[in-house]
Amino acid sequence: MRTYDFSPLYRATVGFDRMADMLDRVLTQDGTATTYPPYNIEKTDDGAYRISVAVAGFSDADLSVEQREQELVIAARKEKDDEARTYLHRGIATRAFEKRFQLADHVRVTGAAAENGMLHIDLVREVPEALKPRRIEITNGSAKAIEADTVDA
Repeated sequence: MRTYDFSPLYRATVGFDRMADMLDRVLTQDGTATTYPPYNIEKTDDGAYRISVAVAGFSDADLSVEQREQELVIAARKEKDDEARTYLHRGIATRAFEKRFQLADHVRVTGAAAENGMLHIDLVREVPEALKPRRIEITNGSAKAIEADTVDA
């Protein structure tokens, strides 16, 4: 396995610590990362996304969705209520899990809904007005400067 040294990145940049830490974390994870429960990430519109997680066997009370700064944490805790049951085949796993997703800047969760064994989490990217591109009016040297207009992206 290759190892990458990010120390030159830390020496030559300011304010990119979060990105460098995320790259370091992704590259140092072992290949045996858990795939339970299965999930989809889809882009539903410009700046809108949906994460769908298969949560068959969990009730709404068993599930929790939290946004902690730039991280989305989806967790499930299942109380032991299967002790009285005898399974001939058990193919639906209902073990506890915690899934973490790193969110880009200005992405926030707008809602979560559980239906038909799926947990759908909707996200939207809201870029602040100050960060949107602005069109700057070009004038000749004798004219007064004109206030810049915001460009709709």
